[in-house]
Amino acid sequence: MKHGIRLFVGLAAAGIVATHAISQENTDKAIQAAVKARQSQMTLYAFNIGLLGSMAKGEVEYDAEAATAAATNLASLSKLDQSRLWPQGSDSETLGSDTTEALPAIWEEGSDIGDKAMALISAADDMQAAAGDGLDALRGAIGPVGKSCGGCHEDFRLDD
Repeated sequence: MKHGIRLFVGLAAAGIVATHAISQENTDKAIQAAVKARQSQMTLYAFNIGLLGSMAKGEVEYDAEAATAAATNLASLSKLDQSRLWPQGSDSETLGSDTTEALPAIWEEGSDIGDKAMALISAADDMQAAAGDGLDALRGAIGPVGKSCGGCHEDFRLDD
């Protein structure tokens, strides 16, 4: 009877350890997928802002249609639900700076990350409204877009 109880306890313990390991592996995969997805979204931001910025600087000839498309993309991207892209434990201290540049401050009590996200949405909407109205209008709208991006990067991303 003692051996039966020991066997049962041993199997139960092994099952708990295995379940935890599988659960941890699934959590790790989910976190890695979230980091990859948010980095992809940042790449799309950069791609569209890059075109708008190049037009504003005169490096690329202004094209109202292309500017409107890039600004529309930017506005749409800013409004995507990102809640699953930023899970707890997906910061640079937990995962390492080779995986992500996101600082743990994003998740700290009192973080103003939500306000900064709203600033990007507002600036992107203004850019969308202005981008097709001429080079001067685009130039007037690009500064707030850059400021909103920089606001997050300065406070919530590792320095380059």
